[in-house]
Amino acid sequence: MTNQEPMIRAEGLYYAYETEQNAPLPIFEGLDFVVHKGEFVAVLGHNGSGKSTLAKCFNGILVPDRGRVLVEDLDTAVEETLYDLRRKVGMVFQNPDNQIVATQVEEDVAFAPENLGIEPKEIRRRVDEALEAVGMSHEKLSAPHNLSGGQKQRVAIAGIIAMRPDCIVMDEPTAMLDPRGRREVISCIEMLRKEYGITVVLITHYMDEAAKADRIAVMDDGKILMEGTPKEVFRNVARLKELGLDVPQATELAHLLREQGADLPDDLLSEEEFVEAFSKLVSPGKEQTTQPMPSLLDPEEIAPSEIALRSEDLSYVYTQGGILKKPALQNVSFSVKKGSMIGLIGHTGSGKSTLVQQFNGLLKPTSGKMLVGESDIWADSKKLRAFRFRVGVVFQYPEYQLFEETVAKDIAFGPKNMGLSEEEIKRRVETAAKRVGLTNELLAKSPMDLSGGEKRRAAIAGIMAMEPEILVLDEPTAGLDPKGREAILSDIRRYQKESQSTVILVSHSMEDIARFTDRVLVLESGNLVADCPTRSIFSAAELLERIGLSLPQVTKIFERLQKMNYPLPSNVLSCQEGADLLKPLLGL
Repeated sequence: MTNQEPMIRAEGLYYAYETEQNAPLPIFEGLDFVVHKGEFVAVLGHNGSGKSTLAKCFNGILVPDRGRVLVEDLDTAVEETLYDLRRKVGMVFQNPDNQIVATQVEEDVAFAPENLGIEPKEIRRRVDEALEAVGMSHEKLSAPHNLSGGQKQRVAIAGIIAMRPDCIVMDEPTAMLDPRGRREVISCIEMLRKEYGITVVLITHYMDEAAKADRIAVMDDGKILMEGTPKEVFRNVARLKELGLDVPQATELAHLLREQGADLPDDLLSEEEFVEAFSKLVSPGKEQTTQPMPSLLDPEEIAPSEIALRSEDLSYVYTQGGILKKPALQNVSFSVKKGSMIGLIGHTGSGKSTLVQQFNGLLKPTSGKMLVGESDIWADSKKLRAFRFRVGVVFQYPEYQLFEETVAKDIAFGPKNMGLSEEEIKRRVETAAKRVGLTNELLAKSPMDLSGGEKRRAAIAGIMAMEPEILVLDEPTAGLDPKGREAILSDIRRYQKESQSTVILVSHSMEDIARFTDRVLVLESGNLVADCPTRSIFSAAELLERIGLSLPQVTKIFERLQKMNYPLPSNVLSCQEGADLLKPLLGL
């Protein structure tokens, strides 16, 4: 339960980063903010708004230039009390690799409690409870480096949970998790608050997560612009969009209909609330409308000359022959048509990233084949380099691929290695930069001086500049704000149409998959369980829920309405599509 006693107080907070030019870059200029004991606060804001900087001030990672941050009675600027401070405030970062230190999962989770001097029996109990809370008990003996990005994040969260801090500050902890993983983290937060009274500060770009909080604070340019309960904040749809943010799809759907004259409340957050409000305006029909269940293994019939990428009974096993032998892919077969935009989805650890590394020969199949066109990638290992120019891969955290002196030189790196002329390299750099919205001013900067979203664009441009036949993007928008995510995905879609390239998008965002892809491949525990048009997969709610994924909220709304006998389809993919279907029923 929350009370009015402060857990964290920022008073007159001033902080500026030093830049390479030695000109301070101010982030906060007199910020005041309070987090009360037992409270669950969500902090929203576009990339670069100051959210992560504020989070690092909360446990003394950063010390204010002026003003102060108090954790109960401890000043974060007092070095002598930092140990006590960090026992009170635990921090979970966006990238789990920054926190994992041990060679075995359970050892990593035990690391912090051991350093706190907790007795072994209690450590054992905490480790088991923490791993159970984040759904990682089955991997407790695994090596962290063999886990997927999402699984690593769960381990990092478990390590903080095991410390039993008074407050946990989470900076985009679910950016790399599948929908089930995100739900488990939110459930874990609720458990920690209920059983231990832990205060939670959650920085997130997922509006459905923020909707669970007691209070939302919206940041922009180092200031708190908006504050209140989720209902109070999310009713400001237009203002939030101006700030590069989003709202829950139930809120957006109601907003679109309200703009057309529908008498719907402006503070609907969940599918249950929307359906209840809608049913008060429109009575359901008498006969239930149903849709036949489409086939989920419905591969396209593609002429051999039109195949961009093909997998034939492909299997891959990690540490083959060792005691840690771990099958990752099992007899996977599919074909991808040239010029298509394909979604690749699956639960955390389903084998998506392993499959991506097969596409251009970074991993060699244990059995089976991966073909680009009609050519087996591994038929002649001397030709692997040529395949890697034909299949460009943008990995998770693509900004880690940046290393050159300037952005322009970084984008030019791939084309230079292809042996192209200076004139052609210049053309490709300019074209790729334009496609992802990088200005000439940004091209002249060091990649390290760019914002998170700009770094992401630069890394993607570097692959686009090689003009691959196939562009593969592994979670390219993870950690980006809604505006940045929309911009990058729109850029990729436009690139795909203009260049007629084939694009494979790996994502945990069902909303992004619904809006931007034509077909979907679904992996479950290394097996291909679906290969079908995108709309078909969102008719398979039971399958998606079973394998740890979910439907977009707007699709859930229409599934509920259809079950209530409204004459509507269930597999609606966007809020605008949904509003267009509901307007006739509302007489609009």
